[in-house]
Amino acid sequence: MMMRNPSEKYRPFPQVNLNGRRWPTRTIERAPIWMSTDLRDGNQALIDPMSIEAKLEFFEMLVAVGFKEIEVGFPSASQTDFDFVRKLIVENRIPAGVTIEVLVQSRRELIERTFEAVEGAPRVIVHLYNAIAPSFRKIVFAQSKEETKALAVEGTRIIKECAAAQPGTHWIYQYSPETFSMTELSFSREVCDAVAQMWRPTPDHKMIVNLPATVEAAMPNVFADQIEWMDRNMSYRDSIVLSVHPHNDRGTAVAAAELAILAGAERVEGCLFGNGERTGNVDLVTLAMNLYTQGIDPGLDFSDIDGVRRVVERCNRIAVHPRHPYAGDLVFTAFSGSHQDAIRKGFAQREAGTVWDVPYLPIDPADLGRSYDAVIRVNSQSGKGGATYLLERGLGFTPPRRVQIEFSHAVQKVADASGAEVSGDAICALFKREYFEVRGPASRVDASTMHFDGRTVKLPVSTVADEPHARAVAAAVVSVAGVAVEVTSFETAATAKGETAVFIGCRIGDQVMRFGVAVHATATQAVADAIVSAVNRARWAGRKQVESEAVAA
Repeated sequence: MMMRNPSEKYRPFPQVNLNGRRWPTRTIERAPIWMSTDLRDGNQALIDPMSIEAKLEFFEMLVAVGFKEIEVGFPSASQTDFDFVRKLIVENRIPAGVTIEVLVQSRRELIERTFEAVEGAPRVIVHLYNAIAPSFRKIVFAQSKEETKALAVEGTRIIKECAAAQPGTHWIYQYSPETFSMTELSFSREVCDAVAQMWRPTPDHKMIVNLPATVEAAMPNVFADQIEWMDRNMSYRDSIVLSVHPHNDRGTAVAAAELAILAGAERVEGCLFGNGERTGNVDLVTLAMNLYTQGIDPGLDFSDIDGVRRVVERCNRIAVHPRHPYAGDLVFTAFSGSHQDAIRKGFAQREAGTVWDVPYLPIDPADLGRSYDAVIRVNSQSGKGGATYLLERGLGFTPPRRVQIEFSHAVQKVADASGAEVSGDAICALFKREYFEVRGPASRVDASTMHFDGRTVKLPVSTVADEPHARAVAAAVVSVAGVAVEVTSFETAATAKGETAVFIGCRIGDQVMRFGVAVHATATQAVADAIVSAVNRARWAGRKQVESEAVAA
């Protein structure tokens, strides 16, 4: 089945006539005011809305993260929301500095019920909305422009009347022209100006005008143009906090919000991890962490992002995708060999206290409470870099490049045979079997003696672990075994525990060169053990058996 020609069914969204637009030349210098609508907009999008207990857990998590404005419900439309709001107030659960917000439609009985719910709260944002777009005026409500505007103004008048009757609360008024992003800009301004004229905000007591992309209908730059146009043309601008509420129908809500901030928005409404109707509200976690990676303090603390995610998943009963920005299980994980190599080198060269600059990682996972253990994981797509990183983490030393290449072949065979991820523990165990535990004719008895095929080899005495000493040990083996043992390379490294790791390349007779590896507190004994490892692996180890044992393990 072929999709039909879209030009026959859909109209392109009209561009905004905005001369000299300023937002493209601006940069974001500070975080906006954040308003979480998880407990209202996010909650109404759930298959199973939250219980009061779940709402309370979510609310307390939002407070801990640092939200100062939290939309706690729609108390005139839901008894659960009403009871939750009362619980917050009666039990004194709203911390100083946190303002709760409640949503209401423009009907007197609903407004009065809302004020009943928030009675006694120290600070409240009362949020009035009505849809104003042409399709809603025509199809949903059968209203004229004048009727639509009058509804908003009358709701504002009633809220002002109710607020005056409860002077003990600090009231903040918010108006949202729902479906703003699909509405004629001149009419959006007309309605917002009429509402502001009724409320009469001042620079000392501002009102919030919240401009929603209730349905994301255009590219982010068009939304930015709409916001800048309103920023330039609204009345009472110095007495208004300009807010945006982007949805994600086109998958560009984060971009739309960032461009809206450039265009003059001072406040952003959204949900953690983008929950909400249809494709969701804008994701406040991504927005905040995007600022953080640009060196801007977002004012929200996601240093335990996994803990935040667990609360959200438990309360929403929706899993966060493993590839979700910043919070997904796999966002800091590299399986690709080239990625792993670049990340490993980035960590190796990083100096504490310097600007973060690790390839493929735009943010330090530790800043989000994530460990480095899961950054590199090995499967059949991985190369030597991933296995090396995991060895560094698990065994405390970095093998030389040629050892890395040799060992990567053993890892690749295991990964190909299993078809699954190979864990760090499994890789370390494979390395030990491959180099430390391989059995053959050679074995070291003590500091001065080695056995070779039943014969005793006296080891040369040395206080220095270097290549000449390695060659002397090999010569002693040759003198007893009667086979050529040639040392082709020699390298050492200090381990995390302060021991010495020795890596010796040996060619025995006409066999392919193999590496021997050993770790010991005494460096010269590590040299002898590495010779044992190399000799056993090169001629008598039986690599197929070792690899089959690794696969079985």
